[in-house]
Amino acid sequence: MPVPFWLLVAGTCVALALAALTFTTGTVQAYALLSVPTATAPASGVTSPTPALAQPDKTKDVVPGAELRGVASWYGPHFDGRTTASGERFDMYGLTAAQSTLPFGTKVRVVNTANHKSVVVRITDRGYLPHKRVLDLSYGAAKKLAMTKVGLAQVKIEVLQLGEAHGTR
Repeated sequence: MPVPFWLLVAGTCVALALAALTFTTGTVQAYALLSVPTATAPASGVTSPTPALAQPDKTKDVVPGAELRGVASWYGPHFDGRTTASGERFDMYGLTAAQSTLPFGTKVRVVNTANHKSVVVRITDRGYLPHKRVLDLSYGAAKKLAMTKVGLAQVKIEVLQLGEAHGTR
């Protein structure tokens, strides 16, 4: 049975619209570096996942004690059990996060600025962070911040301990 012409046209339009949206928002990332202690040496080897297209790397000199602010989102069921960019298996109930430039294994404290709840997470994934988001939290971490229903939250991120730079991709 042949597919109706109008269905082919509608499907093509949807595909083109999604491609245009991905192209225009796929590389938008923003970081607000608020404080960087000068007594500690900067991290080396922090890279952006797509150096040719990414915004200038504002986290390359981040050291323990540095703070970032921005919007965080969360991810879970669709990725549960899949392999992360660091090679680990993603556990949606774990306390992990995806971030664009911090080395894998970096531990950060994330504070939901609306309710002041906090959680410590480890960076294990890269992922796609649209619309100026600075962090994509696992479901378990988002639940501790009471942001699973809303989906997004303004957060303050404090770098506690840098991970090994050699594991970045």
